[in-house]
Amino acid sequence: MTAAAAKLRTIWQIGLLTAGFMVLVAISATAAFLVDRAQNDASWVTHTVEVENQISLTQLQIRRAESAVRGFLLQAEPDYAREFDEADEQFGPILDHLAQLTSDNPVEQRNVVLLRNIAEQRMNLFRKVVQHARTGKIEDSKAMLAVGSSGDEMDRMRDVAVNMRREENRLFEVRTDSSNRSNQLAAAITIAGSLLIALLAIGSILLVRQSSKARDRAEQQLRENNQNLETIVDERTTDLREANQEIQRFAYIVSHDLRSPLVNIMGFTSELEELRNDIFGRIARYSHVATGSPATPPPVGSDIESIELAPEDKQLSEEFAESLGFIKTSIGKMDRLISAILKLTREGRREFTPIPIKMNELVQEIVDGLAHQASEAGAQMTIDPLPDLVSDQLALEQIFSNLVENALKYLRDGIPGQIYVKGRNKLGFAVYDVTDNGRGIDRADHDRIFELFRRAGTQDKPGQGIGLAHVRALVRRLGGTITVSSEPNKGSTFTIALPVRWTLSRQGKENG
Repeated sequence: MTAAAAKLRTIWQIGLLTAGFMVLVAISATAAFLVDRAQNDASWVTHTVEVENQISLTQLQIRRAESAVRGFLLQAEPDYAREFDEADEQFGPILDHLAQLTSDNPVEQRNVVLLRNIAEQRMNLFRKVVQHARTGKIEDSKAMLAVGSSGDEMDRMRDVAVNMRREENRLFEVRTDSSNRSNQLAAAITIAGSLLIALLAIGSILLVRQSSKARDRAEQQLRENNQNLETIVDERTTDLREANQEIQRFAYIVSHDLRSPLVNIMGFTSELEELRNDIFGRIARYSHVATGSPATPPPVGSDIESIELAPEDKQLSEEFAESLGFIKTSIGKMDRLISAILKLTREGRREFTPIPIKMNELVQEIVDGLAHQASEAGAQMTIDPLPDLVSDQLALEQIFSNLVENALKYLRDGIPGQIYVKGRNKLGFAVYDVTDNGRGIDRADHDRIFELFRRAGTQDKPGQGIGLAHVRALVRRLGGTITVSSEPNKGSTFTIALPVRWTLSRQGKENG
């Protein structure tokens, strides 16, 4: 599968997931709205039923009151009077509740006012009749009830109640239809959304299956490529190892071949130094004979320093001695460089052996060995708890010895030296910091100091410029890295990251 096809498939998958999410959100929001609307319609339907019940309750209370009055007039029982009093007491709150229930409907409000007026007239009559009957005037009370009941209050009250029920029935039908429509719409949207989500799910499944097949093909291709790559890497590694070994053998042979003529040059230089006494002794004797000096000529084999020479001969002798000194200095430097190359080639041929190492003990031995130098330099060396690891002990000793010695060597004059060795674990690596407050290194020289025979800063300390190059080679062979952070007159921090468990299969690129 091409990169463009993979990108297009990814876009489609993201688009389907986004569309499905948006549809789900839209369905949820719409369903929530319609459910709330249906609940609101249902509550209004319930409200209509409650209003009708309250109308019936009002009529029932008036009939109850009238029945209690008539029973009291016929039998003069106090229970009927008490029942009227209860009906009369409950009548007002029942009408108030009815008015409250219909407060949203102006038509029903007018009907409630009309109903209240008629009912109050009727209840006032009942109150007068009951009050008059309680004085013992039963017959007069019956006549009063008969006269008061001759009007059309009950018919008017019934008509008002019928009108109110008619209005509530109309509202009931409207609200029931609205509720049904909301429920039907919610069901339709839910079904349509579910079908759409199902289609999106089917499309997503098809894309996932295609992606899975493409991934399987890519994994198979990757496995084949890895097998080929491993074969190629093994071949290249073998070639590089052989080439590296050949380079090391070549360097070793060249170093030996260079040392042979160097030894000859050193021997001839010593002979020239011995010939200098003889040459300038003869010059002095020839000069003595030529000038006819009465003084005794210098004997053969005399030291050149004890022979009196003419000024021009003396200057020639000094220049001759100075030239020999330059030659001997260069020979010494060349000898040290050859020794360094031989040392590096020997280290490159050495097989590393991974063993468990207590880093605090290893660094403490190094510090103890440099305690005398630290005391003379007025420096204090501090070791924090260091993470242990599995690695080559000799290589680690050379790495940390070189770094601590450099920290001692390049301290600033007049400032108490502070050298710290710290460590921590990070993602399977042990990270060590060797920090000092010495001269520091210019940023432009941070990479240069790790190159062979290259040095940075003022060259007032002995050295060949191979220490840090050797350290970097060892660190790389151990599968790690080394970096420096430093500024002039602010000290330096060398950071080494090494695998916590190093094995021979994890040797770095400097491995021979």
